[in-house]
Amino acid sequence: MTIRRLSFICIVLTYLLIVFGGYVASSESGMGCGPEWPLCNGKVIPTLQGETLIEFMHRVIGAVLGGLSIILFFKLMHEKNGYTARFISVMMIGLLIIQVLLGAVVVVLDLPSIIITIHLLVAAVFLACLIWIWRNSGDKERVYSVFFKAVEHKRITMHINILIFLLLLTLAFGAYIKHETYGLACGWIGCRQSFLPSTTPEWLQTIHRGLAVMTADYILLLTYWAFVRKWGRGLQRRFLLCLLFVILQLVIGVVVIETLVAIPWAVFHLAIGTVLFAFVSEARFYAGDRMLQSIASSTAVGYWHGGQDRRSMD
Repeated sequence: MTIRRLSFICIVLTYLLIVFGGYVASSESGMGCGPEWPLCNGKVIPTLQGETLIEFMHRVIGAVLGGLSIILFFKLMHEKNGYTARFISVMMIGLLIIQVLLGAVVVVLDLPSIIITIHLLVAAVFLACLIWIWRNSGDKERVYSVFFKAVEHKRITMHINILIFLLLLTLAFGAYIKHETYGLACGWIGCRQSFLPSTTPEWLQTIHRGLAVMTADYILLLTYWAFVRKWGRGLQRRFLLCLLFVILQLVIGVVVIETLVAIPWAVFHLAIGTVLFAFVSEARFYAGDRMLQSIASSTAVGYWHGGQDRRSMD
């Protein structure tokens, strides 16, 4: 199996693991295997029913992903890759180890919210590493349309970096609020007691929503700039897709509140948020590729003109 195909399978499994983890939390099945790890209720394969079945399936998906990620790591180490590829590979396997340890801590300590939140963030960064590996293996997408100056590309990548940071913060606050059952601290417009927050749960919920709105506004601004400043069809399509998903995410957030945090909508909210993070991460790596291509193209053009000037002098 090629690295590109294997990395794509790992991306899909990581996404499923994150979303299924959300279902485990929403269905309150996190202790379905008891306070034990790696055994489940004292067995390798327990009686598969109810909460135990849900939690055990989550662990199985994680085990399969872990095995495939290790294979991917050794494949990458076997290839003659540059420093960046090796760094991302080591980072990926390091995050996998941290993720496994955090999973054990979550179970042993009876689902502490802060550890679960860190668990989700590590999974998101792990997903981003896999997306980078997938994008930089096999045949890369070629871009011949517009080559910007390196300064312009640095601005683009800086903006996407800020967007990724906002998304991670939004995911973190959302996860913590979910596991602390603060989801109904406020209505979808104002808080329960007053329009402005007054209690800690209300403040946390308000911050989460503020970050979500900031993220949506930022994506809207970047989409506008992509077309006005002619960043190329590749980035334009990517930002349009991100804009579509962030609007969908805001709508689902309202539905989650109106349905009193119904399990299907809560899981769907996490699923769309994870997709949005994946698309923004891919757009960041795509923009980075364009910057390298632009620099390489400029260097090649400069070298060609320099050769022409030297020949004319001769």
